[in-house]
Amino acid sequence: MINTVSKSHIRVAQNASGRAMNVPVYHIKGIRPGPKVYIQSSIHGAEVQGNVVIYHLIQWLQNMPISGEIILVPNCNPVGTNIKAGEYTLGRFDPVNGTNWNRGYYYDANEVTAFANTVTSEESVASVKQRFREHWRKAIANKLASPWGLGLAQQLNLRLQQMAVDADYVLDLHNGPVSTRHIYVPDYAKASATLFNFPHCIFIPNVFAGALDEATFCPWWTLTTLLNERDKRQVDFGVEAFTLEMGSQEVIDFDEGEIDATSILSYLTAKGVLPESQLQPANMNRVGVNLSDYKILYTQWGGMVQYCARPGQHVKQGDILAKVLNIDELDNEKGSFDITAPCDLIPMLHFPSASVLSGTQLYKCFTNYFTLTEKA
Repeated sequence: MINTVSKSHIRVAQNASGRAMNVPVYHIKGIRPGPKVYIQSSIHGAEVQGNVVIYHLIQWLQNMPISGEIILVPNCNPVGTNIKAGEYTLGRFDPVNGTNWNRGYYYDANEVTAFANTVTSEESVASVKQRFREHWRKAIANKLASPWGLGLAQQLNLRLQQMAVDADYVLDLHNGPVSTRHIYVPDYAKASATLFNFPHCIFIPNVFAGALDEATFCPWWTLTTLLNERDKRQVDFGVEAFTLEMGSQEVIDFDEGEIDATSILSYLTAKGVLPESQLQPANMNRVGVNLSDYKILYTQWGGMVQYCARPGQHVKQGDILAKVLNIDELDNEKGSFDITAPCDLIPMLHFPSASVLSGTQLYKCFTNYFTLTEKA
C-alpha cells in the first residue's frame, strides 16, 4: 500500500428508536501535496451502481501514487437505501416530508456577494480561495444549527456538503431508472467533458436547483464572475463538480463499475491527482446538449407500454419510441397505438415500469445535440 488509507463513520440520520444511522467515509491521503477530491454515491436509495464504482476506486487508489487526498462516501443515504416496497427501493424522496434527497444542499447568492465585497484586487487567488471556503463552511454550519430545525433530507445533504466544501473536484455518482451513461457538466468546465469516458454530456448553466454539483460550482462560478467583472482580471479557482449517471438503478454490475472507475481515474490523471503515466481518456464519440435542449416526453394518456427506443439510441423524427396497450379498448382499433419521436433525438432514460399513468415522464431525451471534439 503506497498511500495512507483510513476509515471513519459519520452520522447522517437517526431513526425513531434513537439509533444513529452511520455511513463509512474512506480517506486516502497521497504521498505528496495536491488537490482534494470528494466522491459520493447513492444519495437516491435505488441508485446503487456507484457503490461498486467506489469499491474499484478504493482497490486501485491504495496503490497508486496520489498527489493530494481523496474522500469517498459510498451509500451516503442509508435511509433511502432501506425504504423498500416489495421488490422495489423507494429511496428517491424523504418518506416523511416528500423531499427529493438530492435537492437540499446549500447555496445563497447573497452570501457570495457579501464575501466578494471583502476581497481586494491585490489579494491572491490562494488567499481568497481559503477564506471563501471558511466562509462557506460557516454558512453551512449555521444552516444546520437553525433553531427551527431542518427536514431529514436537508440535514443529510448538509452533513455531506460539509465534507465536500474543501474539495477541488466533486463527483456525485447517480443512476437513472432505465438509463445509459451521461454526465452533467457546468458550462465553464466544458473542457473537462472529454476527460471522462462518457458518451453523452449535458451542459448546465449557473443555476441552482438544489443538487450537490450545483451547490459546489454555483458559489465558485458566481464569485469568479463577480471578481472578474469588478477587478478586470481572470481569476480561476479551479473547482469543478459533476453528476455522473452510470446506467440503470436497482442493479450493480462489477464489470461496468470497473469501466466507470477507469473513467474517473482518467479525469483525476488529467487534473494532476495521479501521474500522467496513469489512465488517459478513451478515444470515443461524445455527444453534447445544452440543458435547455434536454427534453422530457410526458404522457397524455395512461396504459401499458412497450419501450421500443433504447437509451443511447439515435432516433429520427417520426420513429416509434413506444407502443401502448389500452386495456379499455382491446376490442377495437384503439386497443394499441404508437408514440413517435417529435424530432430527432437520443433517449437517455425511460420510465422503469410498463404500467404508466397520464402525466408520467416517459423518456428524457437529447434534442439539438452536437458532437464534441477532444477540446470541447
